[in-house]
Amino acid sequence: MGKKRIIKKGGGSDVAGTSRALNTVPKRKLATGRLNILATFNNTLLTLCDPKGNAVMAASSGALGFKGSRKSTPFAAAKVGEIIGEKAQQMGMKEAEVFVKGVGAGRESALRAFAGKGIGISRITDITPVPFNGPRPPKPRRV
Repeated sequence: MGKKRIIKKGGGSDVAGTSRALNTVPKRKLATGRLNILATFNNTLLTLCDPKGNAVMAASSGALGFKGSRKSTPFAAAKVGEIIGEKAQQMGMKEAEVFVKGVGAGRESALRAFAGKGIGISRITDITPVPFNGPRPPKPRRV
C-alpha cells in the first residue's frame, strides 16, 4: 500500500521566510534611530539601532532563507529592507539615519525598500573603509 501523502495547505505563498521574520513584535518604542547596512559580496545585513547605536534588531538575507549566490542579490537585500522597515513601523519609528558599509550589490536596494515603508531618511553616510596605501605589491618577476 505505501504511505499516504499529506498535502499541507497555505504557507507556500511567501518568498523567503518573511512571515516567520515578522512573527516577533518588538517591545521597545523608538521615534528616531539608526540603520546600519552591511553589503558584502556574499550577504546583506541590516541592523536597526537606537540613536545611541545600541542594536535593537537585525536581519540578513541568509536569515530569510536565501542560500548561496542568491543571498547577495539586490532582490534579497530588498526583502531584508522591507522586513526591517515593517518592524521599525511597528516600533513607531518616524525617522532614521542610514550608515552604509561595503561594496555589495544590495546597498541601494535595501535602502530603497526600507525608505519605501514610510520612514523618513534624515541622512545617508557611507562608512566603507578605504585603505590609504593597501597591501604590499608583489615582487617583480625574474625571467
